[in-house]
Amino acid sequence: MVPLFLSVALGLSAVATGVRLLPLSVTLLLAAVGVPRLFPNASPRRVVQIGFFSLFAGIVILLALLNVGAGPEIVTWPLLLAGLGVGALASQLGSVTVSAVPDEQSGEVGGVQNTVTNLGASIGTALAGAVLISALTTSFLTGVTHNPNVPKDVASKAQVELAGGIPFMSDKDLQAQLNKAGVPAKTADAIVTENANARIDGLRSSLSLLAIVALIALFATRRIPAQQPSASPASEATASPASEATASPASEATA
Repeated sequence: MVPLFLSVALGLSAVATGVRLLPLSVTLLLAAVGVPRLFPNASPRRVVQIGFFSLFAGIVILLALLNVGAGPEIVTWPLLLAGLGVGALASQLGSVTVSAVPDEQSGEVGGVQNTVTNLGASIGTALAGAVLISALTTSFLTGVTHNPNVPKDVASKAQVELAGGIPFMSDKDLQAQLNKAGVPAKTADAIVTENANARIDGLRSSLSLLAIVALIALFATRRIPAQQPSASPASEATASPASEATASPASEATA
């Protein structure tokens, strides 16, 4: 959602968009590496809960700052918080998942976790995109219908031709398409304004969905262990017979 806002809504170049996304990568790396080193005995459950809360807070702050006149600087603090949250999750979930099974199954479990992670990212992106386009379409069509500067015939034509979904496009591209179609300047300006408002509505709807998902995940962390995993079940099972075998000769010798 953030790259769409930066590159399409604000018209930033690919390089400028990448620079604005750097806070997410920096704090993600710092949290993923720093939490295990600085807090090796921290409760995995608590760390994950803090991570989800940080992610949720970042999304909510971005929602509060997002409006038609906002600049690219509004994404900095939200991305810092989101990066800290995702990094905190990455620092715990892998070890917690793998330590829950015997050593011989750790490879399979790691593969399953990576698969589910990629699947979740794909589903999340698709769902957020669907909500974005749906909200964008509804807001735009409602706006042009009630805008006095848009003729009724133009609004009716838009309702018919764009009911299936409106592409997420910049003001510059939309203006070029309207000029090419010969739309009067006053009408074109009104349509461009409605498109800018609808873009923000779509982004807000999509981010709201992601905030709800993060909040649900926050309340679903109660089954995560409260203590750091130590020895795996396989290691403990192997160690027990060995200890008994060592203890038996010693006991016999003492007797």
